[in-house]
Amino acid sequence: MNRTRICSLIFLLGLWATPLWAQGIEPIPPAFTQEEVQALLSRLQTTEARLQRLELQRLPQVDDKGVQHLPAVYQGGAAALPQPMPEGAVEEISGAEEEKEEEDDEDSLDDRLQKIEDLLEKQKKSDDKKKADAAKKPTQKWAGRVHFDYWGFPDEGALPNFLETGDPNAQPQDLFAFRRLRFGVSGTIPDNMQYKIEMEFAAPNALAFKDAYLGWEELPFLQTVLLGNQKRPYGLDHLNSSRYNVFMERPFAVEAFNQDARRVGLQSYGVSENEAWNWRYGTFLMRDLQNVGAQRSDDYQMEVAGRLANTIWYDESSGGRGYAHWALSGTCAFPDGGDQARFRTRPEARTASRWIDTGVIAGGQNYQMGGVEGVVNIGAFSVVGEYQTCNVNRTNAESLNFHGGYVYVAYFLTGEHTPWDRESGTLDRTKPFENFFLIRRNGSGCCGGWGAWQIAARYSMGDFTDQDVVGGEAESLTIGLNWWWNPNARMQFNYIHGHITNADAIPAIATSGDYDIFGARFMVDF
Repeated sequence: MNRTRICSLIFLLGLWATPLWAQGIEPIPPAFTQEEVQALLSRLQTTEARLQRLELQRLPQVDDKGVQHLPAVYQGGAAALPQPMPEGAVEEISGAEEEKEEEDDEDSLDDRLQKIEDLLEKQKKSDDKKKADAAKKPTQKWAGRVHFDYWGFPDEGALPNFLETGDPNAQPQDLFAFRRLRFGVSGTIPDNMQYKIEMEFAAPNALAFKDAYLGWEELPFLQTVLLGNQKRPYGLDHLNSSRYNVFMERPFAVEAFNQDARRVGLQSYGVSENEAWNWRYGTFLMRDLQNVGAQRSDDYQMEVAGRLANTIWYDESSGGRGYAHWALSGTCAFPDGGDQARFRTRPEARTASRWIDTGVIAGGQNYQMGGVEGVVNIGAFSVVGEYQTCNVNRTNAESLNFHGGYVYVAYFLTGEHTPWDRESGTLDRTKPFENFFLIRRNGSGCCGGWGAWQIAARYSMGDFTDQDVVGGEAESLTIGLNWWWNPNARMQFNYIHGHITNADAIPAIATSGDYDIFGARFMVDF
């Protein structure tokens, strides 16, 4: 664009505006502010100055002898000997060179675009190659958790004292301890394998492995199959991760029927396409090998266990703030008179001894355990419950029946909800609306966030006394408070009031008694 074109444009604008004034029509209000007009004028002046410089560069140069020479721009930038220029050739050369420069500019732009496209294509091929190479290598993901506990035991009765210390007059001592101190790695191995190794360091003199398995994914019919130490598939509260559970310790029945949960076995995991149904089933060794790592015996003491779960309602529109779940689970176990025909647990707190204990049941050949569970969550409010019953068949004696269950309600004071994992049929990670923090700002005091607050109450019972086997009967009420600082850290507080009956313990002194226990936990996971 040169000065002639600019003048032509102004002239045309004038022709367009003249009829409007002639017809008495008011002109269109200006679409620019005063600042924008000044900016446009400044840009116009700058453009005009650049055009003048370009025109000067295009004019032939006259040396001191009066000889005209072509500017260097017409000679490709190379120095040349002076050449005389015929008169009248200036305009022709200028027009031809202007067209040539425009063609050169277009060619230059096309070349640059082609170079950029070539670079992008090269980068894409490089990224694709890196992804393909990465897919051929095993992956690894490190994870861990730290749970630090305090447990306080006020003045207990004679029976709780005896069950904990062996002396009806000796009060249990308070406890400070790492409840869990875990570290592990998991990942995938091409083409469709996975693995996980997780170690427990809470008791340094008795290290243990927890999840320790290898497996196969995307299998026909079976979907996922894991071989190794993994959770047996019965009891919602045990299948829930301790990172997400509402209460510090698990209920009587859940822990007694599934002590420490994990066993070495071969298990299949599956889920329907719409994630409404999920299932898991497998066969396991009954003996807990997490501290010893092996079993050397011809008496395997095997079991077959499974769980079928259904998320009957899930509110997609609210992001899962509303859902309902039910499941059936159970096992057929064959201790064959061995040491695994035994059920025991603590009083839903981290005591030194197990207050409920059937001992090894003489002649226990096999047992069948069945359980039912349900969850209803509406926004910040949830109700959860389970019931389990077990029938033990003995040689030369009548069969035994033990049972127990729990129900709890929980409510978020800050409005969050407990997420639900439809693929596994278990609780998922809570995410506060606002993380907890407290910082000092210079000159403006302190500021902070509240985190997420949840209150809960649980009633639990377990009956492990039948006929000549006196394992004990217990019931408890637990009040809980959870304070999430962020999705990966929180503090828990539990107050437990319970009652326990055990006629075989110290009948000369007491056959039942009440107890109160306080617990607090600080926990993080990553």
